[in-house]
Parts: sequence; C-alpha cells; structure tokens
Amino acid sequence: MNNSKQTTKEEMNQIELVIGKILRIGVIISATIMMIGLLIFILTGKSGYSGNYHPSSFKEIFTGVTQLKSYAIMMVGIFCLILTPVLRVIVSIYSFYKEHDMLYVYITTFVLLVLIFSFFLGQ
Repeated sequence: MNNSKQTTKEEMNQIELVIGKILRIGVIISATIMMIGLLIFILTGKSGYSGNYHPSSFKEIFTGVTQLKSYAIMMVGIFCLILTPVLRVIVSIYSFYKEHDMLYVYITTFVLLVLIFSFFLGQ
C-alpha cells in the first residue's frame, strides 16, 4: 500500500516535470517564431500587408506564412504562445486522471472545452 502511494507520488512528480518542460519549450518556440517574424520585418521594412490591414483568420495567417510575410509569422508565434497553456490544461487532465481525482478531471475538461469554443467563437 505504501509502495503504491510512493509510486503515485513519483508519477506526479514526473508529470509536473513534463508540464514544466512543455511550458518552457512552448515559450521558447513561440519567442523564436516571433523573433524570426520581427527579423524579417526589420530586414524588409514591410509587414507583408498593405496599410493597416491585419489578417484575422487562420487561413490568411498560414497563407501569409507560406509567403514569408513578417506579420503573419509573428501572429503564428503569438498563436503558439496561446496554445502553450492549452497544452498545460490537457496534461493537467491526464494528471488528475492518474490521481483518480475525477472532480478535477471534469472541471479541467470543462475549462478545455471553454477554451476550444472561445477559439472558434472569437474569430
């Protein structure tokens, strides 16, 4: 009995380490993508879009990335930064499931669904 609790505590420590790595790697990837976009903007002096136009849909942003438009690349970096805590929520669901804490599994799943709906409704 005591051995299984210790194993569970070790598993939770491993999950916490994974969560920390996900957050660090997500921030580093996002910052790198945004710096690439900023570097292209500084070198070309153009955002890739005319006037005050800014792409607002995923299709426009990813089309802009394929055309190496600096503003679109920076938007992808921001999008990755937004996705980083979403990944944290997903790992938290797994963590609570491993702890057999179903109340927090349901609450965290609800938070994830709200995040997903907000992404689609916020366009």
